[in-house]
Parts: sequence; C-alpha cells; structure tokens
Amino acid sequence: MPRMKVAIFVEPGRIALDEKPVPEIGPLDALVRITTTTICGTDVHILKGEYPVARGLTIGHEPVGIIEKLGSAVQGYREGQRVIAGAITPSGHSEACLCGFHSQDGAGTKHGWKPLGGWRFGNTIDGCQAEYVLVPDAMANLAPVPDGLTDEQVLMCPDIMSTGFSGAESGRIRIGDTVAVFAQGPIGLCATAGARLMGASTIIAVESVPARMEVARRMGADHVVDFTKADPVEEIRRLTGGRGVDVSIEALGRQETFEASLRVLRPGGTLSSLGVYSSDLRIPLDGFMAGLGDHTIRTTLCPGGKERMRRLLEVVASGRVDTRPLVTHRFKLDQIEEAYDLFAHQRDGVLKVAITP
Repeated sequence: MPRMKVAIFVEPGRIALDEKPVPEIGPLDALVRITTTTICGTDVHILKGEYPVARGLTIGHEPVGIIEKLGSAVQGYREGQRVIAGAITPSGHSEACLCGFHSQDGAGTKHGWKPLGGWRFGNTIDGCQAEYVLVPDAMANLAPVPDGLTDEQVLMCPDIMSTGFSGAESGRIRIGDTVAVFAQGPIGLCATAGARLMGASTIIAVESVPARMEVARRMGADHVVDFTKADPVEEIRRLTGGRGVDVSIEALGRQETFEASLRVLRPGGTLSSLGVYSSDLRIPLDGFMAGLGDHTIRTTLCPGGKERMRRLLEVVASGRVDTRPLVTHRFKLDQIEEAYDLFAHQRDGVLKVAITP
C-alpha cells in the first residue's frame, strides 16, 4: 500500500512528521494531492492540548491541491483539476446544513445538528498537513481554482479569509458603519479587509506589532491603535467622539480583548466574536450596560462548502483583496516541526507559513 508523509498530533506539546498509508476513498470522496497548505492558530491550540483531538490524527485544515482520484459517484470534476476545499466540509444534507449552518453539520445524528460538526479535517478525520488528503462529500466541498491564480493567492480561502470575512458578515456591517477590529493576526487582518468590502466608512484596528499594523493599513484600516501606547477603549471612544462603534470584531480569543470589544460598542451595537477561547469568559457589567444596552453578541465558526469557496475565489480573482502579504515564511513538509516551532512562538514576524511537499 502506498504511503505518504503526514504531520500528526503525538501528545500535548508535540506534533511530529510521520508516515501513513495514502487514504482509500469511498464513492462520494475525492483524493487530493496537496500542493500547498498552512498552519492555523487552531492547530496551535491542538499542539498545546487546549483543544482535544485523537493521538495520531493528521493535523491541518487548509488544503490547496490537485484531484488525484475521484469516487465512483462524484460528478462535475475531473482528475488533475486544481481545487481547494474549505476547512469546514459539510455533508450538505443534514438539518443543520439545510438551515444554512454548515459548520454545525450533524449528518448521522438523529436531529441533524452537531456542535462544530462541519469541522472534520484535523479534528475528527485526518487533515491536510500531508502529501494527500481525503475530501469527504466532494461534490459539496471541492471548488475549482480559476486559471491564473497561484497557490499562495488562494491559500487563505479555506479558513483565514472565510473566517475573517465571516466576522464582518456576522456583525452585519452596513455602508457607513464604524468598525473596530481587535487583533491583526491573519484572521483579524481578513476581518479588516471584510469590513472594507462590506462598506464600513471607518475601520479602527487594534495591534502593537509594527509589521502587522502596516499590513492592517493595506487591508483597509483607517486608524491603527497601538494598545501598548494607549488604552484602546479610551482611544476608540476618542476617535468616535464618545459615540462608540457600530460593530466590534474580536479576533484573538482572550478575556481582555472580549471585554474591550464590548466596551467600545455604541448602544445597540454588535460584537462579532471570532476568537477561540480556552477558558470561561466573564461579561463586565459596565460594558454590558447591566443587560439593557440592546447589544448583540454573535459567535461564528468558519463557513465552508464549495459555494463559499467559489465566492472567496472570485474575490481574489477580482483583485479586491490580496492576502499574499500574509504569507511571511515558507517550509517544506519535511520541515513541519520547525514550522510549528516558529509559528507557535510567533517569532521573526510570522503571520502565516506556506507548507509545500
């Protein structure tokens, strides 16, 4: 049986290069040969033991590749075709999917709902930091890459762009809104870009790393607040004349940024939460206005499925958003442990890494 290189979760604190058999596909699946993938902050949560997965699982959920083999029932695709698949791979037929909640896909359950059920790669099935990946329900999940686009142009579509844009979408940003985006890591930067696409007239980014502050401006931030030099809540209040923002997007997953995101809202504003939290959250009484502020708090898991991917690919092809500046480092799959060490410790100005065979 042919074998392939994979990055597996060994134990908390260790993800290592190993080998596994190349997957055998079923009638509805596709086998994709990975040409480029990356490491996500969620993978670091797995590495640290903050999010539990099975030992020996292949990690990763952001594939760009070429169809190697198609299941017997898969139609509309061809072997040799360049494709991406979303980090979320819904079945397309569960009650959750049919209600539009693909990320909470409960295919196989009695009621059709499962928390985080659409996130399968590197969570409940083997993922993409490998030479090959099995894509389940291929007709619901594979999106052809338009001719002329490079792997690095589309690498953020499976997760980072989809998640960041969803922060703006869940905030229901309207033309002319003022928006604050807390943290300008890869997801926060895509949330900034998404806010601009949706028509925000003023975007305030919160960040302290100079390189990220510069990329935030390129992505659409009108103001960048350095939280090491000024209290971000006070500064955002000053920038908005004391009014507060219409929408705040929390893109880090920490108590302090969640609180700040709530405190900068105007009455009736929306907090769109994208962070992955590792402990219980506390809601500050003053920021919550004792529960009488008409606030909305929305949480979002990365949208997936082929139509979501098609739309994101169209945004990239149109030139409206360029996420190539987010790729700051490049590694071979053989160097995956080195890549994790760099990315997990956020050294050398890393934003995202590109992993190639």
